[in-house]
Amino acid sequence: MTMTQTIPGLADQTSTLALLRTLRAPPQRPLEFWLRGGRLVGPGYHVTEVKAVTIEAMDCGGRPSAWRETVIQLMDGTAQEAQAGFMTTRKFLAIYDRVARHVPVRDEAEVRFEYGNSATPALQYHVTHVEVQAERVIVHLRMPGVQCKAGEACGQPTAAEATEECAPGSGCCGPVTSDPITLG
Repeated sequence: MTMTQTIPGLADQTSTLALLRTLRAPPQRPLEFWLRGGRLVGPGYHVTEVKAVTIEAMDCGGRPSAWRETVIQLMDGTAQEAQAGFMTTRKFLAIYDRVARHVPVRDEAEVRFEYGNSATPALQYHVTHVEVQAERVIVHLRMPGVQCKAGEACGQPTAAEATEECAPGSGCCGPVTSDPITLG
C-alpha cells in the first residue's frame, strides 16, 4: 500500500512543516490555541506528547489508503503554572525538536492538537491557520468531523447535490433494510 500525503476526503489540512515554519519565523511570542474565535487552552498548559501516527484504512467503497499524522497533546497546567502565562513559541519548538530527534515525525503529515480536560472530552483538533500577532501567536483550530472518504463511489451526495429527499439524516445514504435485524 502506498503512503499518501494527505488524508482522503480532507482538503483543508495544515502540514507539520507549515506549522513549524510559521512558528519559527517571528521572534519568541506566547503561543495560544483557539477554537471558534475564543481561547480553547488556557495559560500554563503543557505539551505532554508528540505522536507520529501512521494510519492504514479501507473506506466503505473498498479503497485502501494510508497516511500520516502528527498529533501534539496538550494538557492544562496547575493554577500556579497558569499565572506564569502561555508557553512561548521558543519553548514549544524546543519540545518538538527534542521529540523529533527520536520519533520519525514527517514534515508532510497533517498536524493535529489533542486536548481535553475535566469539562471537555479529549479530541484531536485540525489546524485551520496560524495567526501571528504583535503580542502573540494564535493557532486556530476546528472541530474534528467524520466524512465518507468513498463519497462518489458509494453514491454519497455532495453538499451541492443534496436535496430534501437525500439530505443528512434522511436515510437515503445509508444501508436500506426491509426486514428487521435480530441478533441471536
